Amino acid sequence: MNYLAHAYLSFGDAAILTGNMISDYIKGKKQFDYPAAIQQGIQLHRAIDQFTDDHEATKAIKRLFSPYVRLYAGAFADIVYDHFLALDEKTADEWLVFSSQTYLQLNEYKDWFPPPFARLFPYMTQQNWLYNYRFEWGIQNSFRGLERRAQYLGNTDAIFACFLKEYDTIKQLSAVFLPDVKKFAFGQFQERLRQ
Repeated sequence: MNYLAHAYLSFGDAAILTGNMISDYIKGKKQFDYPAAIQQGIQLHRAIDQFTDDHEATKAIKRLFSPYVRLYAGAFADIVYDHFLALDEKTADEWLVFSSQTYLQLNEYKDWFPPPFARLFPYMTQQNWLYNYRFEWGIQNSFRGLERRAQYLGNTDAIFACFLKEYDTIKQLSAVFLPDVKKFAFGQFQERLRQ
């Protein structure tokens, strides 16, 4: 799952949202440098990622993408899940409100951002990444962003063409996966609230 899904699967809790969004930038025992609620968000993110990687729908999408991007196929699968989530669940106006509220909640915890996330957060908000996952051009921009960050990844035009060609198949796989991950993440979220 990418940024939109991790935000959505934080269920409105600002501290858990923060941990969920910064988790990829927190390595190993560094998570224990954060307040307990943010740690719970970091752990929730990791549980969601493991569930996503193990899901048969993700494995199927990775098989479609792998010839173009090999080991990065999972990262591209995460991005396309955000696209189909953004077309599901809420209206465009509701997603616009959700995106704005997410940026405001995150901003309250900006002092806890690790430097890489602190650098990208202004771009995320100004370019409204969360909302723009709903558009194919938003996905193409995300693909290009991954291309810039990944050390051994070439041009992403071919993988974007694959995404468009296999759009209906990926949409069907996402329709199987998204209800499963929502149910899983909510169970994990409730368990963390009880701790």
